[in-house]
Amino acid sequence: MRWCPIPLISAALAAGLVMTGCSSAPPVVKFDQVKVAIPVACQEPEPARPVMPTEHLAGAVDVDAYVQAAEAEIERREGYELLLVQALRNCKQAIFE
Repeated sequence: MRWCPIPLISAALAAGLVMTGCSSAPPVVKFDQVKVAIPVACQEPEPARPVMPTEHLAGAVDVDAYVQAAEAEIERREGYELLLVQALRNCKQAIFE
């Protein structure tokens, strides 16, 4: 019986091809810098809430005194609102710059 090296050569070539596929260069990893906003706690102090004139009125107050206190309260609330808006702007300004 004659020994045939063709199957042996074929097996060696197949193994070589398989190993060649495994030894290919790994893909190049590329890093990109991505800017992401990170939430940060606002350090702006909260404005103190003013005392409102209508909160301290007695139960039996005439209409004129109540209207006068309500008008004064509107002015105080508008001033307080301006303080709150300014504090909010200061917080936003630090984040978006």
